[in-house]
Amino acid sequence: MTKPVLYTFPRSVWSAAPHLALAELGIDAEFKIVDLVEGANFDPEFLKLNPNATLPTLTHDGESYTSTTAVIDHLVSISSVEVAAETSITKTVHEDKIDPNFAFLAARNEEELAEVSGGFGNVFTTTRLGGLKKYAATEEGQAYKTFYDAKIAATGRMHALLNGHATHGDKQGHFTASTDLWAAIKAFTLETLPAAITVGPFIGGARPGVDDFHVGAWLARIAFLVGAQKSEEGFLMLDERFGLVDEKVETYLKAWSARDSWVKTYPDHVLH
Repeated sequence: MTKPVLYTFPRSVWSAAPHLALAELGIDAEFKIVDLVEGANFDPEFLKLNPNATLPTLTHDGESYTSTTAVIDHLVSISSVEVAAETSITKTVHEDKIDPNFAFLAARNEEELAEVSGGFGNVFTTTRLGGLKKYAATEEGQAYKTFYDAKIAATGRMHALLNGHATHGDKQGHFTASTDLWAAIKAFTLETLPAAITVGPFIGGARPGVDDFHVGAWLARIAFLVGAQKSEEGFLMLDERFGLVDEKVETYLKAWSARDSWVKTYPDHVLH
């Protein structure tokens, strides 16, 4: 079997999911870094592989897999290691209402907006916008003009928001969307996730299943965003932020952090 090629980025929340899967499934893969900070995912050459310009992306035996779910489903299909099949929680964790990427830029009020504006989120948005404009101006980029126009407009609105140039309506809309997002993230953490863990410690049972590859990566990002720098701080910070987090979630994080796959994905237990 030829090696799958995973297009990834170290700080990408959803790229972490197939990294967990590769380690758990015992699959050897080649890795190609796509620098999201510099907007390299908008290079026309990458758009040929994935017209959505998203990570992770996997190529294998002449086929491209362009969503987290498609990537992991393919990895499971080529592995001899049997893991628990996905359930409805995999679809739920990818819903926009709990999007961990939006959570990275979310701000529910002026105070939070000032924090995001003064941090890496603004740097990321600025360099992303620059990358979009650079690739859109190339001869090869003309074939993707509609795509670039839409992305530049959306990223430009976020950039304006983070740099004090947004309209009052756009700012209030962002505050409302961010409030709704964090309310949904809280509900998932306090209700949906514990309900999905039955036998435990994982959703898949004694060892991680397909659901766990997705949910583990999502939970690591959320724990990071509420203040956890390392795995062992995850439950404490989630409990501090949301209150009364089920002990199943603490056991879940501890079980994940004890596995080699987690340490490979989050070296030195540093979350992102």
